[in-house]
Amino acid sequence: MPQPRYKQLVDRLAADIRAGRLRPGTRLPTHRDLAAREGLALVTATRVYAELQVMGLVSGETGRGTFVKEALPRGQGIDLQAWSDDTVDLSFNNPSLPGQADLLRAALRQLAAAGDLEALLRYQPHGGREHERATVARHLASRGLAASAETALLVSGAQQGLTITAMALLEPGDVVAVDALTYPGFKLAAEANRLELAPIPATENGPDLDALAALCRRRRVRAVYTMPTLHNPLGWVMSARWRRELVAIAREHGLILIEDAAYAFLAKGAPPPLASLAPETTVYVSSLSKSVATGLRVGFVCAPREWIPRLERAIRATTWNTPATMTAIACGWLEDGTVARLEADKRRDAMQRQGVAAEVLGPLRRISHPASYFIWLPLAQEVRADAIAMALMRERISVSTAHPFSTSAHVPHAIRLAIGSVSLATLRHSLEAVARVIADQTF
Repeated sequence: MPQPRYKQLVDRLAADIRAGRLRPGTRLPTHRDLAAREGLALVTATRVYAELQVMGLVSGETGRGTFVKEALPRGQGIDLQAWSDDTVDLSFNNPSLPGQADLLRAALRQLAAAGDLEALLRYQPHGGREHERATVARHLASRGLAASAETALLVSGAQQGLTITAMALLEPGDVVAVDALTYPGFKLAAEANRLELAPIPATENGPDLDALAALCRRRRVRAVYTMPTLHNPLGWVMSARWRRELVAIAREHGLILIEDAAYAFLAKGAPPPLASLAPETTVYVSSLSKSVATGLRVGFVCAPREWIPRLERAIRATTWNTPATMTAIACGWLEDGTVARLEADKRRDAMQRQGVAAEVLGPLRRISHPASYFIWLPLAQEVRADAIAMALMRERISVSTAHPFSTSAHVPHAIRLAIGSVSLATLRHSLEAVARVIADQTF
């Protein structure tokens, strides 16, 4: 059976883009002009561009038109790309401090000399052993939560915490309100659990709560995913008033609040977490990935007592339990103050890196927190993010565009820089290249 004409046109345009006959940045005909040129209905021409956009070959920009995209390397976005050794990775944060390997070496020796090693070889309770959950609860209490061993669970990182929350407490088709720019890992968890994400516009200080309230009046929203303390990628810390208003909306409409606090340790003196303001409706998720090490894969979930059995069943369905060796090391470091020392050191490290960025990037508009490991760079209207990312990749520097973070149809042209994974000297050199490439493409 012959292909429909519009499919043939999609294939022809896709082939021209991939072969370089239509170069990145080329403005394609308007929907109306394409329809007239090809003898198609306007709605069919719109469908052609929609399919090319799904294929990642073009981007449609309100008020500007449809453009051929740069062919970014496979893996750019949600998945962690394995770059070559000579590539500077500013797309993913893996913050580490000198001496952390020695800490691990000492912890393993101490664990090997401990009493009942055989206990670590057996299945563990899904949410962690009782004494470990008590340790986690004490740690969360230092964050302002009224946690207990009965309401705190150990998980394999914050990503698993978000995933099991979606599995246990939400149903396929449920609507979850999220920021228009949000953490890509939650997008992935929502996709896996077939949730509908409803984007909420952002202000300088947090989500537009009027827009959230209007959405709740219009639709049956089940939950809100939010990062009130150190938003990724925009770096805001929501004010105490903003948090109270968000809690009021959640209570009025019966919403579950999913509070992601993965980077909260960097924001000293932040207002109390949502889980302390509305413990009856909030799931608090955090981890040691950024504050200690990404490879440790130990995270925490704190939730209302009546939700714990459902969360434990979701842990069982995914990993059964967090590996006992990892939880033993993590809890030992929580108890002896190692985690607190590393968090303080990383706050100082992040501030130093932000200082380098402020010095090097100069007049470029930057959105960030003074103690965060990432920077958001909105680009001028005439500058394309995919072109910037590709130009930097040719210089062996990897950055993220807004696509992995965007939950709305409008994807802004912006670059997100993760500044926590390289040495300060490499960071300075790489940021100089970023500033130069952006300047070269600004006209």
